[in-house]
Amino acid sequence: MLKIMTMAVREIKTYPDPVLRNKTARVETIDDTIQRLIEDMVETMHAAPGVGLAANQVGVPLQLAVIDLSTREEQESRHPLLVLINPEILSTQGSVIAEEGCLSLPEYAEKIKRAAKVTVRAQDRRGKPFKIEADGLMAKALQHEIDHLNGLLLIDRLSTLKKDIFKRKYRKAALQKA
Repeated sequence: MLKIMTMAVREIKTYPDPVLRNKTARVETIDDTIQRLIEDMVETMHAAPGVGLAANQVGVPLQLAVIDLSTREEQESRHPLLVLINPEILSTQGSVIAEEGCLSLPEYAEKIKRAAKVTVRAQDRRGKPFKIEADGLMAKALQHEIDHLNGLLLIDRLSTLKKDIFKRKYRKAALQKA
């Protein structure tokens, strides 16, 4: 019997949805349900549009993220779509401050301090373990998505003053929408 999988764009959870604040659970079995989730996440990320998406951003509390930098990179240095299952940062080097945005914090961007280089271990969509060493935009994206899987948002990387300013702006915007 031929099985046809159709992808779906899922709702991206936004701050202050509690699913964004909980540490996600390890993926124990990579089955058809996980494959479908991966496809939906890629479709959702591209539709947003974004360069990365963690499973808890679509309401699924599992250690799974996708990254696709192809729209932001030069043709000759493009990274392929990256699927990360149970990722963990093994090492970091240096630091860099760069502007960062988030699909769960629409219309908000801030300069965030991140490691300049990272080494990450994860499994691919078939369960095969791999390591990736990255710098630049890929290093930032890896750290950002792994933060999501640990229940952290980019606002958690801000100074107390900037965090307070964000919360005041957020409350004001929420009141205006109501």
